[in-house]
Amino acid sequence: MSAAAGHGLNRVVKFHTPEILFGPGALAEAANAVAALGVARPLVVSDANLAETPWFDRLLADLRGRGLTPAPYLGVTPNPRAEEVAAGQRAYAAHRADGLVALGGGSVIDTAKGVAVLAANGGYILEYEGIDKARTALPPLVAVPSTAGSGADVSQFCVINDTAQRTKVTIIGRTLVPNVAVIDPVLLTTASPEVIAQAGMDALTHAVEAFVSLARGRLTDALAVESLTGLWTNLERLIDDPSDARAGAEMSLAALRAGMSFTNAILGATHAMSHPVGGYCDAPHGTINAVLLPHVIRYNAKVCADDFAELAGAVGLSSTGDARTVADRLADQIGALAGRIGMPSTLAPLGVGADQLELLTERALVDSCMLTNPRRPEAQGILDLYRQAL
Repeated sequence: MSAAAGHGLNRVVKFHTPEILFGPGALAEAANAVAALGVARPLVVSDANLAETPWFDRLLADLRGRGLTPAPYLGVTPNPRAEEVAAGQRAYAAHRADGLVALGGGSVIDTAKGVAVLAANGGYILEYEGIDKARTALPPLVAVPSTAGSGADVSQFCVINDTAQRTKVTIIGRTLVPNVAVIDPVLLTTASPEVIAQAGMDALTHAVEAFVSLARGRLTDALAVESLTGLWTNLERLIDDPSDARAGAEMSLAALRAGMSFTNAILGATHAMSHPVGGYCDAPHGTINAVLLPHVIRYNAKVCADDFAELAGAVGLSSTGDARTVADRLADQIGALAGRIGMPSTLAPLGVGADQLELLTERALVDSCMLTNPRRPEAQGILDLYRQAL
C-alpha cells in the first residue's frame, strides 16, 4: 500500500450513505421504502424513455398497491436543465406531494434532487451552486437507478445545466443524499449498449478520482479499488450482452461502490473539466470523462504516481518500470478500453473547438470538484490538458 493510501488514519472521517436495497428484484421493495418514510403522495420523477419500460408501470402499480397516490413527472432530458427542475417543482406543488421517487439515470435523480431542494427551500435551483446552500431539510427521496454509473443514487451531488450560460452548476450537500437507494440490476436489461458504456466510464472515473482525492480515506480507498476491478472485468461483457445477469449484478455493485467512494472522497480535475464541456456542448457526461481521464491521470501522476500504479496493479497491468511509467500504462489502457466500447478519443467530435478552451478552463477552475484534485491546478496546466484532449 502506498503512503498516500493511508489517508484517514490520523484524522476523523465521516462516511455517509443512504439506506441501500440491492439485488435482483429490489424494485419490488421501492414502494415499501416510500411508505416507510411516511410519504403518501409521491412525485415519481422519470423520463420519456423509462416510461416505455416495464419498470415505470410496475413502480406506479406497486405504489398504488401500498395505498399511496403517485403522480408522474417525465420532463427530464440528458444533462438536466434548470427549467426542468422548476417545472418539476411546479408538478410537485400541484400534486401536493410530500416526497419523491426517482426512476432513471443520473439526470433523472439529479432532477429529483433539484425538485426536493426547491420544494423545501424555494427560489431558483442555480442559486444553490456550491456547498451546503440548501438550509432547510429536504422532503424524502427514494432513488431507483436504471443505469450503472452515475452514483447519483448514493451521492451528495446534484449537477444541473445552466442553459443561459451554457455551463453546468454543481450543488453539493449532505441533505442531497437520497434517503433510500433501491438498486435492481435487472433494470439494466433494458439499457442500450451506448448508455451502459457512458455510465460505465462515468463510474470508472469516479473510482479513479476518488482514490487520489485529497479528501480520501481508508473506506473510500477500498471501495474505489473494488469498484475499478469490477468495472474492468464486467463493463465490456454487459455492453456485449445487456441480458447477462452476472455482468449486470457486478456492474451495479461496482457503480454502487464507486458512488459511495466519491460522494465521501469527492472527485477531481476530470469532473471539474467535464462539467463545463457538458454544459457548453450538451454532450454525454460519461463520454466526456472517458476522453479527459487519461490526460488527467498523466497530469496528476506528477504528485501521486504511486497511487495510480496501485490501481494499475489492481486491474492486472504490468508493474514493470517506475511509478510514473505504470501510471502512464494505466492511462493508456483506460483510453484503450474507452475506444473498444465506442468512446471518441478526442473532444472535437463532441463539438468542442479551440476557441472555447479558455472559457472552459476558466469555468473548470472554479468547479467544486477541483478543490480535492491531488495536484494544485493552474490555469495554464488545465488549458494544456484541454488542448491535449482536443
